[in-house]
Amino acid sequence: MQNYINELPVLVVVLLLAAGFGLLVKGADFFVEGSSSIAKKLKVPPIIIGLTIVAMGTSLPETAVSVTASLVQNNELAVSNVVGSNIFNLMFVIGVCSILTPILVQKSTIVRDIPLSLGCAFLLLVLGILGIGDKSPMILGRFDGIVFLVLFTGYIIVMIRSAMKARAAGEKVEIEGVEECDSMAEISYGKSILFLIIGAAAIALGGDLTVDSASRIAIELGMSQTLVGLTIVSVGTSLPELVTSVVAARKNEVDMAVGNAVGSNIFNILMVLGISGVLSPVALLHENLVDIVILIIFTILVWIFAGTKKKISRKEGIIMTLAYLIYCGYIIMR
Repeated sequence: MQNYINELPVLVVVLLLAAGFGLLVKGADFFVEGSSSIAKKLKVPPIIIGLTIVAMGTSLPETAVSVTASLVQNNELAVSNVVGSNIFNLMFVIGVCSILTPILVQKSTIVRDIPLSLGCAFLLLVLGILGIGDKSPMILGRFDGIVFLVLFTGYIIVMIRSAMKARAAGEKVEIEGVEECDSMAEISYGKSILFLIIGAAAIALGGDLTVDSASRIAIELGMSQTLVGLTIVSVGTSLPELVTSVVAARKNEVDMAVGNAVGSNIFNILMVLGISGVLSPVALLHENLVDIVILIIFTILVWIFAGTKKKISRKEGIIMTLAYLIYCGYIIMR
């Protein structure tokens, strides 16, 4: 497909990139709806569906792009897409929401989720530099991918146990995707399987279109693959989170905004880069390490804002949004 896209006019390539984003988003929706319906028919508790299928479904666009990029040896795009999406979720999505209305932050997010997200970013930095099990440093290889996936499995198990314990105690369980699953209509097995097939096909095609189109645009504009991944691709794959959070903010329903963004960041590092590393070792550039360090700094900043009064105010939201725009200016200039 790359050779075909290279021969098309730039405007057509931009449209194909937009089509790729659309396929990723709708494909994820179809895949989640089909798999969730099957799980409900098999009597899987909605809370487990929410913590696994639905929660992982929100990271499917990033997964498709990064895995596709790593398989075609476009390593810069594979890593920068995840790091860029995490920074965008953390600083811009939460920042814009808190400008619209101050965001209350749950205690579990401050005590557990943000520190874990920070630890994942540190681990990515350390494993990326050391290249354990690889021929040279600065490689996110199969050993690193296995470590990420093992940690991801442990994280899911802990979350499920915590949620089940809270539900048994009669407490309200506020975890991304759980309420959505409770209200999700069941569909027939045949339709569910069809949704799974359509969703998987759309995700695969969308990932190819996005990676190949982004690579062509980078060449045409003289941009590096890292810059394209940190800006165009990362924002595109994070648009569902932005739209959902802004709509929730307008309805004053943003209590979970920080927890969802942080949880998505944990998924992106452990699951997305874990799968990418296992399938095909990903070489890191110096710019990738700098961006990971910036992600760590931004995570600490959000932790401080969230921990002071257990909410993020409009003033802090403005600071976060401006910090993201300054970061964008920096990566464009470098």
